[in-house]
Amino acid sequence: MTVERIRRAVLLLLVPLLIVISIVYLSGVSRETEEGIRASGTVEALEVTVSPEVAGRIEALLVAEGDHVEVGDPLIRLDDELLQAQRERAAAAVRTAEAAVNAAQINLDLLTLQAELTRRMERQSDLPDREGRWQATSPSAFDLPIWYFGQSDEIDAAEREVDLALEALQKEQAHFETLLEESAMEDLQQAAARLADARVSFTIADEVLDRARRARDDEQLEQYAEDLYDAAEAELEAAQSDYDQLLSEKDAADVLEARARLAVAQERYDSARDHLAALQRGDYALQIQVAERNLDQAQAAVDQAEAGLSQAQAELDLVDLQLDKLEVSAPISGVVVTRNVEVGEVIQAGAVALTLAQLDDLTITVFVQEDCYGEIHLGQTAIVSVDSFPDETFSATVTRIADRAEFTPRNVQTEEGRRVTVFAIELELSDPTGRLKPGMPADVEFVE
Repeated sequence: MTVERIRRAVLLLLVPLLIVISIVYLSGVSRETEEGIRASGTVEALEVTVSPEVAGRIEALLVAEGDHVEVGDPLIRLDDELLQAQRERAAAAVRTAEAAVNAAQINLDLLTLQAELTRRMERQSDLPDREGRWQATSPSAFDLPIWYFGQSDEIDAAEREVDLALEALQKEQAHFETLLEESAMEDLQQAAARLADARVSFTIADEVLDRARRARDDEQLEQYAEDLYDAAEAELEAAQSDYDQLLSEKDAADVLEARARLAVAQERYDSARDHLAALQRGDYALQIQVAERNLDQAQAAVDQAEAGLSQAQAELDLVDLQLDKLEVSAPISGVVVTRNVEVGEVIQAGAVALTLAQLDDLTITVFVQEDCYGEIHLGQTAIVSVDSFPDETFSATVTRIADRAEFTPRNVQTEEGRRVTVFAIELELSDPTGRLKPGMPADVEFVE
């Protein structure tokens, strides 16, 4: 058989098949008769699938296919063994967090009392100074009254003086070290260190000798102490002699001046710190500052414990919410039309378990050709007939008219092409007796 003959045979088979398909297609599409526009469709109902929000094993199925349910009626119950164990753990964490909050609060209350006690004691000890402050005599160089500056002003000034004194001390220290580095005698620093050590050793030896002489009738002890004293004295004289030989008269004067300036700067710094410490009494005492810092730390511990309690409570609330979702309720009132699971099965979250349908709210969707599309309007009535009740008709109302064609050819450029363009029309069925069922084929005739 040649290729041409095969091609002809295929065409002869396809032509009848296309004719059959066209007949089947056009049978569901509207046609305009002398009585009006007619079309066919299938009765439909609003269907809602029911799925659990959590996974689990089905413990009980509370409905069967065909049962009528109301909104909120229980449909499925899942096993709660695992979640109950998780809830017990979460509840234990909440109890632990509550205990931590209580402990932190008790510690905060205790430190609050301690801080108040410290504050009262410091104020009590400062009372004589406060009473005598107004009676003190002002320095001759101070023209204002003695009470002119308050305690906080004096503390601020004392703190600034401490900073200035420290800066001056560091400056003098640097000057002294520079003087030693610039000195021509390289061994000067070593000689000064030896002299300082010899001074300390001699002082200690003198104290030891004095104690040995006060001992009762112990000549041997006193002899050893005198030997130690003589050795320390000899070392001190030798260290002093070496140090003096390393310094010229000018070097000695410069070093003496630098050491004097350093000693004064050191004493100024120490006196400034002593003056500041003397002013820090009463409400400004360091003990009160320490107590307040302890209070801040205790309050932070309370806040942290409360945050932990909130987190533990949130975990418990989450488990409780999951427990509530183990029972699946009806989202709408309707009839159970399908049941896809059985007791004992494990179902995943989101898997379809049941399907509910609202049989009191039936619709039918039909398709009309483009040349009939303009004759239909919203609210238009129609007559519906079904095969199950050939001698009866039902009424319907147009509720939606599609604004876009369906089954549209790729290029609609001809009159023939426009005739096969169809539009969906949705109607609401009226069936007070409840005899119509979803899936029934129906014929629709639109009334003028």
